[in-house]
Amino acid sequence: MAREQRIYLLRHGSTEWSQDGRHTSRTDLPLTPGGEQQARRVGPLLTALADGPAEVLVSPRVRARRTAELAGLTGPRTEHRLIEWDYGDYEGLTTPAIREQVPGWTVWTHPCPGGETAADVAYRADDLLAELRQNGSDAVLVGHGHFSRVLVARWLGLPATAGVHFALDAAGITVLGHERGTPQLVRGNVPASTTETLKERP
Repeated sequence: MAREQRIYLLRHGSTEWSQDGRHTSRTDLPLTPGGEQQARRVGPLLTALADGPAEVLVSPRVRARRTAELAGLTGPRTEHRLIEWDYGDYEGLTTPAIREQVPGWTVWTHPCPGGETAADVAYRADDLLAELRQNGSDAVLVGHGHFSRVLVARWLGLPATAGVHFALDAAGITVLGHERGTPQLVRGNVPASTTETLKERP
């Protein structure tokens, strides 16, 4: 029996703002030199994780497109639904800075004035996942931290805010799949520094 569909989520490499913990959505930052190294290392890791050709979809942000390029992903298609959660007025701010005004704030539990709600982000994620499921082929999605974590949650049938439970570091990979028709988290937050050959479970 043929293996069921797999979706590979690849977060972009490090940027200056991601290293500082600053929320980055619309701001189009380049990768740092370290982020470029992460992107180069993640290509062989993706090859080890995947076992066949996959469609490549990439966020339009330069940090994602450069990550895909350095990882050696060919024929990428720009996918605007992969852009990061829009943080609105909190763009460029760290969580501690936001909490000076809104104690206890997190993107998962509080609004982003002028930006997207969790329901907005869930709608985008659901729309994209429905298209991928209908297509049925494997896909690599090169995007961003918070939105990719929402994709994990929605793949598993959980609310968007359950993305808080799934880590995804810079240039990390998460693999979504199935077990006999039931959506499954196959691998979570595999780091770009992983060097051993990885083989998928049956």
